[in-house]
Amino acid sequence: MINFDKFIISANSPYGARARELFAEEIKLRTGSMPEITDNRGEANFAFVQNDEICRDGYTICCDGNAVTVSASGIRGFIYGFGMFLRKIVPLCGVPVLVEDISGSYSPDKSIRGHQIGYRTTPNTYDAWSYEDYRRYYLDMMFFGTNIVEHIPYEKGVSRRNRLMKYDEEEFLIKASEMADEFDLDVSLWHPNNDGETVEEAAERRGGIYETVPRLNVVFPPGGDPGEFNADEFILRCKEISKALKKVHPKAQMWPSAQQPHSIPDWGEVFISEMEKLPEEIDGVITGPNHAFDLETLRRRLPSKYPIRLYPDITHNVRCEYPVHFDRDDWHFALTTGLSRECTNPRPREYRLIHRLTRRYIVGSVSYSEGVTDDVNKMVWADMDYFPDCDLRTSLLDYARLFFYGADPEAIADGILALEINWQCDPAENPTIETTLAAFENMQAEYPFLSENWRFLQLLLRAKCDWVIRRRRLFELDLIRLAEKEIRSGNIANARKILETDFDDNYKKQRKDITDLCQKLFELIGLQTDVENYCADNWERGAILETIDLPVTDRKWLLGRLDAAENTSDPAGFMNRVINRNKVRSDEYYFSVALNGLEECGAQQTGEIYMNFQGDRPNVNTGALPVCVFKIYDNLTFKCKVGGLDYDGDYRLKITFASKKDENSTSHKITANGTVIYKGAQFGGEKDEAFDSEMLCEGFETATYVIPKEVIHNGCVDLEFSEDEMGIMFSEFRITHD
Repeated sequence: MINFDKFIISANSPYGARARELFAEEIKLRTGSMPEITDNRGEANFAFVQNDEICRDGYTICCDGNAVTVSASGIRGFIYGFGMFLRKIVPLCGVPVLVEDISGSYSPDKSIRGHQIGYRTTPNTYDAWSYEDYRRYYLDMMFFGTNIVEHIPYEKGVSRRNRLMKYDEEEFLIKASEMADEFDLDVSLWHPNNDGETVEEAAERRGGIYETVPRLNVVFPPGGDPGEFNADEFILRCKEISKALKKVHPKAQMWPSAQQPHSIPDWGEVFISEMEKLPEEIDGVITGPNHAFDLETLRRRLPSKYPIRLYPDITHNVRCEYPVHFDRDDWHFALTTGLSRECTNPRPREYRLIHRLTRRYIVGSVSYSEGVTDDVNKMVWADMDYFPDCDLRTSLLDYARLFFYGADPEAIADGILALEINWQCDPAENPTIETTLAAFENMQAEYPFLSENWRFLQLLLRAKCDWVIRRRRLFELDLIRLAEKEIRSGNIANARKILETDFDDNYKKQRKDITDLCQKLFELIGLQTDVENYCADNWERGAILETIDLPVTDRKWLLGRLDAAENTSDPAGFMNRVINRNKVRSDEYYFSVALNGLEECGAQQTGEIYMNFQGDRPNVNTGALPVCVFKIYDNLTFKCKVGGLDYDGDYRLKITFASKKDENSTSHKITANGTVIYKGAQFGGEKDEAFDSEMLCEGFETATYVIPKEVIHNGCVDLEFSEDEMGIMFSEFRITHD
């Protein structure tokens, strides 16, 4: 280990001198003392040495005795080099100590390594930032090897500036580009094509913007999401915009994305046919959410002239390209409800898997990000782009030493890994959630300075949110069990009293802590956790205060059903039907996407599944929705294997669909053991108005089909639901007999 009781820093070039200034600022942040600056390398114990033979993104480090030398060809490499040093120091008796010998030559695996960091209203953080906040975050990302940042001009040619934004979006763009150039960071622009503009108007307006931006390396027009142009017109527009771009920035590149508009089914095929013409105005292709082809297929079909850049969504948890547990989409509905789409979401192990699945087809990536809730994911992903086989826990230890200087890096790294484990299974069945919160609370008590560290407070906030959801679920499930006993005994009033029981003081304290932490995080980093107070763009955009208290059990739904029961002639009978809603006999079958999960289907689903989750929608999950319909499975097909249907007669299959119909559809099909039992318009079948009225709410409806006795094979049936255009959008089904 090398001790640095005093830093004396030298440099032998202008780039080195600038790096020396930046490094000195970082050391002062950690130690409180400004290092000594010298031009005499012999006096220095930390030196920046210019070496033009090192590649632009590379650097070397030499640890010799009690001195460290960082060599690079420019400012970018120098920042990477001293960033690696900062990742490996800890305070020992108040003195920075290098924990390992980091001597060696470093160069990246991927040539493109970056993150989208657009200044607009959509993010849950960036729109509240100052220029200095951006400058700080540029450096933070570079310490993990980032070499490109992606910004966003006006999306539709007009400003959407909100009350948090200190600058006009395109005024900001100019300054952001200047700051990136200071660090030799490349600049990319995500710049959609807009409806209502001719090709000439689009090229002219964009060319005018590009003239104002001092540094611009790449323009990224998405093919869809947003965008509704046919692929041939989209490519034409990209070519003309590329010409306008290169008039101003001759070395800048045009990288359109193969993201397909939902309304144009043949978009992907036309896109490939246009790219097979080898347009010289296009330099590469991007792929991301709503892609026309999966990555392997795109690489096989796209001419090899064009490299592929990945646009990975590392910020969203649900209704996205990579939902939590993307390979099985089984994030529990209680967590999905309370935490929603953009909560603080460290998912290092899962994103490592995604990185390994994608990295062989691409030259790099610029992630999709909407704020700092994905901060851990950003740094880990960038580290993997630079060091593809890096040890994950080593990356997290580096993250801890770099951003939590003075705290125990082992505890921080383990806490981050534990937060990901918190999201396994039903929170009611996951005691890890309790120990994870205890670990973060212990760290806060042991290291009081962490209470001013926004990264730590984000992790603590997540741990408290997980705990609150678990405790609320445990408490309410117990109330429901007791209330159902009273309902079965006919004691409706007692059932209501039980269900109205209030939470204990410990729960209320932790829930208040969440509100207080949200206020603190807004002050520290501009995190927007609700719409009214903190100006979140909407409830989906990291606004956990809009969703954390939404129902995660049927408690509120049962209270609503008790209200409805009062208007019936037989309240007890009504409530018994309610509590037996999902119960079937042993020779029948019930399946809920939310309650059972796709793993219980006994069949591998094909195609790309979209889980249209309803539980985190504040205008939907009002208590009118039972948890069994929280998840709407959306895919062209659904398959399930069922056994034990031993009744000697026909069965009835009742499916709960989302009430979203295409009146022109005629391809809705249900098969049982290969026999078509329904084909025609959505949804067909027999209606059950009484069930829909009592057990569902607006937005859902059932259809019932007959499964003839003769198609059931020794009690077994393979079901398949399909619809070629709209897809099958359902939440539950039951197979019963009279």
